[in-house]
Amino acid sequence: MGKKIMALLVAVNLFLAMPEWCGGAYVYADEMMLYAKSAVLMDADSGRVLYERNGYEQMAMASTTKIMTLIVTLENASLDDTVAVSAYAASMPDVQLNIREGENYRLGDLVYSLMLESHNDSAVAIAEHVGGSVEGFAALMNQKAQEIGCENTYYITPNGLDATDGDRFHSTTARDLALVMSYCIKQSPQKEKFLEITRTPSHSFSDTSGKRSFSCTNHNAFLGMMTGALSGKTGFTNKAGYCYVGALERDGKTFVVALLACGWPNHKTYKWSDTRALMEFGIANYQYRRFEEAAVPESAFDDILVTGAKSETIGGLETIGVEAAEPQDKSLCKTDGILMSGEEKITVTLHKVKGLSAPVEKGQKVGHLSYKVGDEEWKRVELVAAQAKEAIDFTWCLKKVFEKWSI
Repeated sequence: MGKKIMALLVAVNLFLAMPEWCGGAYVYADEMMLYAKSAVLMDADSGRVLYERNGYEQMAMASTTKIMTLIVTLENASLDDTVAVSAYAASMPDVQLNIREGENYRLGDLVYSLMLESHNDSAVAIAEHVGGSVEGFAALMNQKAQEIGCENTYYITPNGLDATDGDRFHSTTARDLALVMSYCIKQSPQKEKFLEITRTPSHSFSDTSGKRSFSCTNHNAFLGMMTGALSGKTGFTNKAGYCYVGALERDGKTFVVALLACGWPNHKTYKWSDTRALMEFGIANYQYRRFEEAAVPESAFDDILVTGAKSETIGGLETIGVEAAEPQDKSLCKTDGILMSGEEKITVTLHKVKGLSAPVEKGQKVGHLSYKVGDEEWKRVELVAAQAKEAIDFTWCLKKVFEKWSI
């Protein structure tokens, strides 16, 4: 009897873990039942967090680290470079390609080893080549994380193996991890190459001498799990548990899911269940809305009264037109729109001066329009003066008096 019960429990567990069914099983109204301790669903275009569970808690990230390793490599080196293997790189623990000290490889081959098989020795060889050392490469990783907008991420290793540096440890948050993936597939100048590498089913290559040959197979099961799957990276360490970050594009919407601490052995399939559940939640509940669809206050582009300006007659009233400025800082306007649920709406708030004193320069800032969803601002349009207005001076006054008495 005990064996039958155990078999039934195993069958139920497998059913829940299978990607074909797990999505509908985990979404109940506004709550989702997930295995991951930390999870985020993000709109990849805007970076907006659509769903999060402990999404801002700093945790170990395992080999999901390697998406940053890849993008930093693509942006800072040529894939035609030759990489020399050091003793340190060759000493890395499993999973490894088993490269040997003194061997040479094409960088463009090692990045497939890095991403398809998640080889730790290839990661270190790449890091030492691109950054001069593991420490130098980690500095590039942390600099890029800061540029992307990560708030609680700290890289020590290029392969994601657990490591500490004083009171800090190799870590990220689900929100930051999703933001890095969003950058890799949407904003990086190397985004097409990133997608090409991470979507490749398999890759074969040799060292530069041609004496040793290797074959790598892509282990990202998500690529065949859902229509529109774009990219992803798995990870596992004893500290991090099973981790995953993946991206999907469908019907003009691009979602990123990031999972940290999504089970430990023997629960390798939990990450696929959670990924599908979050992706299906996003697809079902969020639609793309353009900022231009939002109603702008009617007075936004009304003329502004300018006092003390030169006019046709003494004491005459002068006004200037108002126009929208070309955006200089696009940090609040990465896209033309944003993914929103049916209950949400874009509100536009006007901030504008009531009057000005001459002189006024053409292009001078006079206010802005703030586009918000909830309490968060996602776009700002600066309002500027459409014309210049000179201030009254003695020469102008003298001229006007002379004109009046000359009539």
